[in-house]
Amino acid sequence: MSDGAISQDEIDALLSGVDIGGLGVSGGSSSKNTVASLDLSYIEKFSAETTATFASSLETMTGSEFQVNAPSVENVDRDTVLRKVPEMVVTVISDFSEGLIGDHLFLMAPEFAQKLTSLINKEENAELDDMALSVISEIVSQHTGTEITNLSKTGKLNGLACNPAESVHVPKAMVRFPPENFVLLSYPVSVEGDLFTLWEVISSEVASGMISALGGGSSTNSQPVMPDMNSVNNMMGGMDKNQGMGMMGGMAQPQMGMGNMGGMNMNQGMGMMGGMAQPQMGGGMPMGMNIPNVQSLQYPTLQQGMSGFEQGNIGLIMDVYMEMTVELGRTKKQIKEILGMGEGTIIELDKLAGEPVDILVNHKPIAKGEVVVIDENFGVRVTEILSPIERVSDLH
Repeated sequence: MSDGAISQDEIDALLSGVDIGGLGVSGGSSSKNTVASLDLSYIEKFSAETTATFASSLETMTGSEFQVNAPSVENVDRDTVLRKVPEMVVTVISDFSEGLIGDHLFLMAPEFAQKLTSLINKEENAELDDMALSVISEIVSQHTGTEITNLSKTGKLNGLACNPAESVHVPKAMVRFPPENFVLLSYPVSVEGDLFTLWEVISSEVASGMISALGGGSSTNSQPVMPDMNSVNNMMGGMDKNQGMGMMGGMAQPQMGMGNMGGMNMNQGMGMMGGMAQPQMGGGMPMGMNIPNVQSLQYPTLQQGMSGFEQGNIGLIMDVYMEMTVELGRTKKQIKEILGMGEGTIIELDKLAGEPVDILVNHKPIAKGEVVVIDENFGVRVTEILSPIERVSDLH
């Protein structure tokens, strides 16, 4: 008899996402059945069409010639993947967050990640530091961007998006795989005579949505079609109303305390929730819990520009004066040089003749311009307005 304590092996299994006989986070049979019922040929064909763009992107970033072959696509579980990948892996997580919701990650051997980083940074045997991992994240982002673009062309997925790619270099046992079965794509990649593999993992929910968008049938996660109640009444027209049977989810359910309904309309003896008939209890009250009033969340429409309230606030200070100056240039001088200045001293500035001058408001640069002469007076013609990023950088 167990004393309720969890062994170290069970703790390790929990941390790594393994199902240890009821302590796993999800049931296995539904996920296995979902993936097994999917036609993976749609994903295989779709992924094969992205390899040319992926290779071209790698060549652009590295300057080397790449060959990316069509991936093999298979239904696997966590143990199967762990047997395929090396002990240490570079994992890039980029889960689907809009349009499709679910796990999405990439795996590669550290040697492959080092090769990519060395080619991009033009250095030998690059270390897998934070900078290198950010490079790998950018490579994966380029590929996921291609996938999103091609999936969006189907017109069946609105607002499709992934979370920003995040790379880590960890032991394979620490990788967060989808629970139970999922889809694994294995891309053979060759560069400069070396052959590597890039693995892509997508959860059963994402795979199902992709196949549905690609014309492979309805997603297993789609909402059930509710029966039309007029059709239900017509179907029940030939039934004896005293049989005390209600229809719930397309199956006949025995009624409780109904007795003889006489000439009562069948709909009067039925409780409706979500378009489905519920069995009644004597007195006509719906059986079970009270039905909550569920409403869709309405988001406000976002509009660009300032609101009337903001414009009104700015209007309060429209007549306030601010100091505007034009700076020809700057230089630094030693104190002894400054004390030695006199009439006729020439001060050399840090700008070339004809170079745009800085326009400042309250000593903060906001624009650039060129000096002009207007009726013996100097002026400045604005040639460039600094971007908000440039203005913020000048504050630091």
